[in-house]
Amino acid sequence: MMTYTTNEMMTVAASRRLGNGSVCFVGIGLPSKAANLARLTHAPDVVLIYESGPIGAKPSVLPLSIGDGELAETADTVVPTGEIFRYWLQGGRIDVGFLGAAQVDRYGNINTTVIGDYHQPKVRLPGAGGAPEIAGSARQVLILKQSHRTFVDKLAFVTSVGFGEGGEHRKQLGLPGEGPVGIITDLCIMEPEAGTHEFVVTSLHPGVTREQVIENTGWAIRFAEDVATTEAPRAEELQALRALEARTAAAHGQSGGDE
Repeated sequence: MMTYTTNEMMTVAASRRLGNGSVCFVGIGLPSKAANLARLTHAPDVVLIYESGPIGAKPSVLPLSIGDGELAETADTVVPTGEIFRYWLQGGRIDVGFLGAAQVDRYGNINTTVIGDYHQPKVRLPGAGGAPEIAGSARQVLILKQSHRTFVDKLAFVTSVGFGEGGEHRKQLGLPGEGPVGIITDLCIMEPEAGTHEFVVTSLHPGVTREQVIENTGWAIRFAEDVATTEAPRAEELQALRALEARTAAAHGQSGGDE
């Protein structure tokens, strides 16, 4: 059995959530890595869409930004950004939105704006980009989070709405998409509880304890009645992921393959 890192476990677990033939709106970074891993393994016909306009992108290396030329060069077609949002996203044609986050709360709301006071922040983050529209309009949303240190009880700023204040709040806001259906982390997988829409742990990654999850979550995290164990990465998944990272490192002049 091949050994693997927690980051690799998280990326593989996230990639498995994409079905073959699904239309996926992809964010840069970890979401792009997971989505392209899915394309290179079990979902060769997944349609990857990036905010800058490429539809059906098939990059051989991970893009540095949404403006990376290879996204356009390998896409089935490229359309204006306005069409991506108005026709594809707001038109209900996106099956899955794949997002990263700086902070996440128990209802899957995302902060990518500031840490601390808005006017005098401790950290100024990249901002919203297309994430609020993806979170609001994609049929389903998956959130990929690398560090549990920012799983907080209360966001410093709500950039993108998940389930708002829980319960029926999302529906009351009139958001058309189903909302976030999973948060994949380096320790576990969380899914929204029926009714409350509070995220609870449904699967622990191999070797991870409940205590570890509790210690690294800023709210009183709860666990599903039957908590599964996430399937460990298979050899072919790790080989594809590591090859992708190695090509990316070589193309971008990096010494290592991990983003």
